[in-house]
Formats: sequence, structure tokens, C-alpha cells
Amino acid sequence: MIHRAKYTARGYELDSYGHVNNAVYLNYFEQARWELFRDLKMLDLIYRSGLFLVVVDVHIRYQREIKLFDEIEVATRPKRVDPYLIFEQKMVNLSTGLSVSRATIKTVLVDQQRMPQDIPETLKELY
Repeated sequence: MIHRAKYTARGYELDSYGHVNNAVYLNYFEQARWELFRDLKMLDLIYRSGLFLVVVDVHIRYQREIKLFDEIEVATRPKRVDPYLIFEQKMVNLSTGLSVSRATIKTVLVDQQRMPQDIPETLKELY
């Protein structure tokens, strides 16, 4: 399953070189994951479980710059590798069709005491 989200580069995201700051790429990837959670109704399942999803590892590859008003699409492929939920993400410039960045985000669910927990069965069904 691949989830897709589209964004437009905004002026306040630019750095002194006139392209989107490298940290903003992480924001795009994170927002795409939030939208995936919303669309799959995962937020409700996580909230009801009393657990929190925490990023524990990020690997990102910057390939090309994004400029003001560039339209981009983030494709997110979730996968389960117990006890982790891993998100493989790819960002593409829609006007050029070229990949601008790739990322692999590893997350784990923790309880109120911040102790890692197994993935609840209700979430396993989504993967």
C-alpha cells in the first residue's frame, strides 16, 4: 500500500540559497505520515491504545533542490518489522517528475512510562 500527499514549497521554507531548507524535507515527510495515519484511521487506534508513536531512526537522502512554488508529492509505504513501524518515503517534484529525496523512518510505540511496546493487533491488521 502506498499513500500519496501533495505539497507546494512556500517562501518561509527557503534558506539563503533560495531553495527549501534541508530540515523542511523532514517536515514534508512527517506531514505525509500524519496524513497517512488520518486516512487509515490509525490515529484513533493509537490514541485508544494509550501508546505514543516515537521516531527512533531517520535515514534521508537529499537528491535535488526544491524551489519556491514547486509542487511535490510524497509517497509513503508503511511496513511492519516487529516491534517497529517503518515508513519508506519518496519525494518527487511533480513538474519535472524527478525524485528530490528519499527517507526511511523507523518508529516504535511506547507507553506512558516511555517503555517500548509491541504493536497492538488492531494496528497489525493495517500492515
